[in-house]
Amino acid sequence: MKEVPIIGVDLAKQVFQLHGATAEGDVVFRKKLSRKQFLTFMQAHPGCIVAMEACATAHHWARTLSAIGHEVRLIAPKFVKPYVKSQKNDMADAEAIAEAGSRPTMRFVEVKTPEQQGLGMIFRLRDLLVGQRTQVINALRGHLAEFGLVTEKGRENVDKLRTVLEPDEG
Repeated sequence: MKEVPIIGVDLAKQVFQLHGATAEGDVVFRKKLSRKQFLTFMQAHPGCIVAMEACATAHHWARTLSAIGHEVRLIAPKFVKPYVKSQKNDMADAEAIAEAGSRPTMRFVEVKTPEQQGLGMIFRLRDLLVGQRTQVINALRGHLAEFGLVTEKGRENVDKLRTVLEPDEG
């Protein structure tokens, strides 16, 4: 079997598509593997360049594969797209990822630490909660407007609605 200096991996939730290529770009293998099979395969494979799109689970896999001796290159999806030669499917994506990862001028994404990912998650969660709070306030304003209780936009005006709904019992 030919030496495989680069493997392009199209990550998914359950099944990963792999594209192994020589330095000249010749196809050595195309494999479809489950998560468990993927890790077993990569542990048995000699160290090489593993290229993946920088997506949801890519940073976890990058850290895992680096720990077992592979050089991982994460590529932003917008830089992989020009290398897709045919219809968009997992096999074509894996091939395009391998092609993009072998380019000397390609820009790669730095692998995030678990701490960096955690901070990003906190910021995204906060944005989600702020958005949901705004939705609830707007829904409340809309429903109360049907009863003639109207106030201005903004969370600072929720207290005005509260005073109308709960008059002092003095």
